[in-house]
Amino acid sequence: MNASRSGVASAVTAFFLWGVLPVFWKGLGFLPPLSIIAHRTVWSLVLLAMLLGWRRQLGEVFRGLSTWRGAGWHLLSGGLLASNWLLYVWATLNGRILEGALGYYLNPFLNMLFGAWFFGERQNRRQLLAVGIAVAGAACQFLAVKGVPWVALVLAITFALYAVVRKKAPLGALSGLAAETALMAPIAVGWLAWQAWSGEAWFGEGSTQALLIIGTGLATATPLLCFGHATRTISLTTLGILQFIGPTLQFLIGWQIYGEPMTSLRLLSFALIWTAVAIYAADAWQTGREKAAGSEV
Repeated sequence: MNASRSGVASAVTAFFLWGVLPVFWKGLGFLPPLSIIAHRTVWSLVLLAMLLGWRRQLGEVFRGLSTWRGAGWHLLSGGLLASNWLLYVWATLNGRILEGALGYYLNPFLNMLFGAWFFGERQNRRQLLAVGIAVAGAACQFLAVKGVPWVALVLAITFALYAVVRKKAPLGALSGLAAETALMAPIAVGWLAWQAWSGEAWFGEGSTQALLIIGTGLATATPLLCFGHATRTISLTTLGILQFIGPTLQFLIGWQIYGEPMTSLRLLSFALIWTAVAIYAADAWQTGREKAAGSEV
């Protein structure tokens, strides 16, 4: 398998895993969301430390955290990522998978807006049209949920802000994630210790629950490693198009498996979002082809 095909396969694997993870988090419903995120942080750090040690890159993490600037940026990015994880798991366990899917559909469009605000990036007319249609789709959710779809908005905003902060943080993807996880780990361990003192078993009850808890690290690290390989081997255009696999699977799981309500307004909202996605994907694909054609001249 050549590099391009392996990159596409890795991207599809990453987004597929992210899309079906609601089923895994549902299986951890015997724990409160904060405990799930605490375990996810601890076991992710164990796996990341093993991987970085094998690749002899642990020194990068320590050097990145040795300055106030590096530690500050990664503490901020770690806090945003942990907040996003916590809300995502809470929404999954409380019958709001569809709203979570909406948040991750909106995320790329917020990335474009934040790119313009923070980094002076410019959008063409088709991209602005896609953003406008996506905003209209989000507005339909206000009527569908008879209020503010705050889960979707907070998920989209925190992950978009996380992307902004990561662009400013000094470490790369793998070592940066390890740094963020390491900074969050003391809080996670403290919470788990408090819960254990209050009577919550660290590894649940029985071997099945224990394996699910330990598996939170694998569920976190595996798609991230696949995603990291994909970013190095395929174009960001292709990656941007494939990223909608995740929320589409979340949407189908929430609707078809867990029976979350699909009203006409909610369906209209997602139809508008999918239209925006199609415009965005078509524009990204055409832009990528034009750049490729220009490089051949």
